[in-house]
Amino acid sequence: MSFLKKLKDKFSQTKETEEMSDKYKEGLSKTRQSFSSKLNDLVARYRTVDEDFFEDLEEVLISADVGVNTVMALVEELEMEAKRQNIKDAYELKGLISEKLAEIYAGDDFEVTAPLNLQEDGLSVILFVGVNGVGKTTSIGKLAYQLAQEGKKVLLVAGDTFRAGAIQQLSVWGERVGVDVIKQSEGSDPAAVMFDGIQAAKSRGADVLLCDTAGRLQNKVNLMNELSKVKRVIEREIPGAPHDVLLVLDATTGQNALIQAKTFQQATDVTGIILTKLDGTAKGGIVLAIRKELNIPVKYVGLGEKMTDLEPFDPQAFVYGIFSDMLSEE
Repeated sequence: MSFLKKLKDKFSQTKETEEMSDKYKEGLSKTRQSFSSKLNDLVARYRTVDEDFFEDLEEVLISADVGVNTVMALVEELEMEAKRQNIKDAYELKGLISEKLAEIYAGDDFEVTAPLNLQEDGLSVILFVGVNGVGKTTSIGKLAYQLAQEGKKVLLVAGDTFRAGAIQQLSVWGERVGVDVIKQSEGSDPAAVMFDGIQAAKSRGADVLLCDTAGRLQNKVNLMNELSKVKRVIEREIPGAPHDVLLVLDATTGQNALIQAKTFQQATDVTGIILTKLDGTAKGGIVLAIRKELNIPVKYVGLGEKMTDLEPFDPQAFVYGIFSDMLSEE
């Protein structure tokens, strides 16, 4: 049985798994349709497999932000496999391309998900970092909603005191999801706001403290120094915290998201990634680039606008969401 057919069988077993796969299929429709149409066009242009075919295949995969190194290795493997199986027909190679790419997406940790590092006893502190405009505040609000729905007492800290409107934006989310927001006035010291948030969380018996931070100061050095200061205050007040440092990235920016991830990884010991706006891009391949090049787990993905559309990242559902069309063609 092929790799993709095994996935299809898994996601058709129960109503819950079907709903999960449907959500990923819908959220990744732009990536799936883009990849499928480009691959179909490629196969239509070439009746036989030759060197030009593989060169064009490289371009198709790179345009999906799969990552140059990964693409080169994949195409080399496909060329060898085509020779080994004596595949001359381009359409015949199409299924093999999908299978190989799906296996690479799955990776060695295919069965592994990366949940939040929530503490069984005591307060869990989650620090959110990322540049402005990536959906950081929205992700905090959606995660607060989900945790509250699970029965946890959640507090938010408005640590982005530099961006005009950031405190108000988080306050609006707090009202929407029924969660209190600890805040000071715009321009306040973020570390002082974080201190207040921790004291409030302790006194109110909160389970989870979700901490917003600035995404832009005058320059990169200032931003990273400020984040380091905030992190030190958290560590001082709660040994072992923050329990997760989640970097929020916008999937629509493609390779720029990878550059941001490398910058923040150097400064803040990122423990996980939230990849937003996957439903709005054909560049879903960036997930693979992040996992391959940074070795940071993707913990959540944004698959839509609704409050419930921030999904824990499931590698199997992700792969099936991109390549399910290939099964329907068999």
